[in-house]
Formats: sequence, C-alpha cells, structure tokens
Amino acid sequence: MPLTDTFVRTVKHACKPAGESYADGGGLYLLVKAAGKYWRMDYRYGGKRKTLALGVYPAVTLAQARRRRDEAKVHLADGTDPALVKQAQKLALATADEHSFEAVAREFHFTKQSAWSDSYAEKWLRLMAKDLFPHVGRMQLPDITAPLLLGVLRKVEKRGARETAHTLRQTAGQVFRYGIQTGRCERNPVTDLQGALQPVLVKHMAAVLEPDQVGELLRAFDTYEGQRTTKAALQLSALLFQRPGNIRSMEWSWIDLDVAMLTIPSMAMKRTKLHKLNGRPHLVPLAPQAIAVFQQLKPFTGRGKYVFPSLLTGERPMSENTVNTALRRLGYSGDEMTAHGFRAMARTLVGERLPGIPHDVVEAQLAHGKSGPLGAAYDRAEYMEQRRALMRTWADYLDRLRLTLSNQRQA
Repeated sequence: MPLTDTFVRTVKHACKPAGESYADGGGLYLLVKAAGKYWRMDYRYGGKRKTLALGVYPAVTLAQARRRRDEAKVHLADGTDPALVKQAQKLALATADEHSFEAVAREFHFTKQSAWSDSYAEKWLRLMAKDLFPHVGRMQLPDITAPLLLGVLRKVEKRGARETAHTLRQTAGQVFRYGIQTGRCERNPVTDLQGALQPVLVKHMAAVLEPDQVGELLRAFDTYEGQRTTKAALQLSALLFQRPGNIRSMEWSWIDLDVAMLTIPSMAMKRTKLHKLNGRPHLVPLAPQAIAVFQQLKPFTGRGKYVFPSLLTGERPMSENTVNTALRRLGYSGDEMTAHGFRAMARTLVGERLPGIPHDVVEAQLAHGKSGPLGAAYDRAEYMEQRRALMRTWADYLDRLRLTLSNQRQA
C-alpha cells in the first residue's frame, strides 16, 4: 500500500538498530532511524542489487521522492546507472561552485593574504562578504555583467559609502582578473564600469598650516593641564611628524638618546607584509628639543615598555584617540587639527618656509619613500646628515613660531 503524507509525517522510530523500512512502490521506501527519515530506492543494475539515496525528509517530500524515483527509472530504461548520474550531477555542482564569484574571490584572497598586511586582508574579505557575496557570490563569473555589478555597487552608493563602492569595484576587478588567469572566465566586466560611479570627494586630514596659527597651537601645548604623557605626545607629534600609530606605540627600546636617534622597526611601519619582513627600519633623527621631551618623560614611563603607556595598563600603548581628544580639549575641532595633521603641517611649512631642504629628504623623513630595495635608499647612512639637519631646522623653526607672540609683546 502506498505511503501517505500523514504517515510519513507521524511515523516514529521503533528503536531497531538498523531502522524501519516502509515501502511506497517501485523500489522506493522510507527508512526511519533515530537520526531522521531517509528516502531510498532499491534497484538492480548489471545484475547487482543497488540502493540509491533520494534525500532526507522533510527537506524532500513524498511527492518529490516519487519524482526522483521515476527519474531514476528513466535512466535505468536508457541503460544508465542512476547512481552514476547522481555522481555526475554532484561533480557538476561542485565544479560550478568552484567557478562562483565567492569561491574565486576566496581563492584569490588565500593566495594573496600572506603578502598583504593583516588589516588589509581582513578588510578586503569583510567588504566582499558584506556587499558583494550576498548578491553575486553564487553566480558564475561569466554570468556577471557590468550592468548587474553596477546595480550592486549602486546599493552601496545609496547608503552614502561612495569610497567603499569604489573599493569594491577595484577588488571585484582583482577577482575577475584572477578568474581570467585561472580559466574561470574570459573577460573582466569591471573595466566597463570606468566612470560609472559617483566620484569620491576626498577630504584631507585637517591640519594647521599657517605659521602664526602653528605658533598658537604650540603655545596651547604649554598650557595643557592633562596627563604629562599626553602633553609630551602632542609635543613629539609636532617635532617628529611621524604617523600617529608610530607615535602612540613608541617603545623606549627604539630610542637612543646618546646618538639622538629614534629607530622604528620595519614591522611597525605602514608597509606590506613582505616589506615589513624585508624592509629597513625607519630612522628619525632627534633634535635637542625632542631629546629634552624624552628626558623629561623618562622618569615617569622609562621603566616600562612604552613611551606612552595606557593609563589602565602599561602592557599596551595609549589609545589612538588620546592625541585627538587632547586637541579637542585645547579648543581645536576635528575640522581644524588632527593627530595626522602634524604630518601635513610639517610637509607644508618645510616646503614653503624652509628653503634649501630637498623635497626627497622631507619625503623620506615622512616615510613616503618608495618601497623596495631601491626606494629604501633614503634610509642609507649617506643621507642621514641631511635628515639630521632637517629635524634640527624644523625644531628650531617651531621654537621661533612658539616664541613669536612673546617677543612681540616684549617689544
């Protein structure tokens, strides 16, 4: 007697170790076990008795199981083993999955992440998983057209994330180029999207760039009444003009006051993972004014690892928001000055107000030198005297700006 939907839904396991079988006809039966209910079909092929798995209830209903049984019988009538047909279908699906956008993207990410920085590798995959995989992740690369991809990127634009949309266009292009290289597709539709996205309005880091305003900023540092370490961080941010992350995470082991040098290890620099491993350390000559700040600070934090330790625990550096928060306390908004703005301040004023200093030397001291063995030439000792002179000249110039108002009042 054929099975019914009610019976299939309500039948329970009767505790037999091998389970209980309930026939429906044509070789189809329901196998009920403690772990679940399974559709099976017994048949003969090549003189041998074989069993074909047709799915699991309730994902596969009684009606669907019967259709699968009938399809298997058609294959048998054609002289084909339905088990081989099922294997071929699984292989086709697996191959299709390997050619999907998400599969190729993850494969590309895996091949590249060892050379990328950890933060870039994490961001690359996170943006893909958030904005591209849900829409085109399961599609085959050749099926993704430029209009389809543009529609996905438009969704990102509509939430106000223009820069993210451009980043995703770039990363999608990397996936398609890799797909071409590995034979998954023949062309890259991203190239057809040139100019299709809304332009990104680049907002530069806020910075004080006028000499008289820089003088006011430096005098404000003198009046800062917060933590002495924060005040020192403000002063050294101006004197050294290094990246905020390198300032706040500075270690005492990097500093040699006897030779007036701060040596930032390659691994701490903003570089690719490959250049972190193989690059030279970044050298920052210390002017007498910078040495004085370190000497004043050393009795308070010199026994620990970090020059600017966290107030909560000395096992990590101060927060990335500390300098910006101090600037706000001094009355400077985020549109007027930021921790990163000290670099723009130095680059602008050295170029405009301190003639005779080669542009390449300034760029090298900013760690803007080209990466790789040739670009690292600016860190060679033969350039160090120029960089020492730059840092002394810059510190003296800041002193003049800071004292200008006092001298005017005295006059």
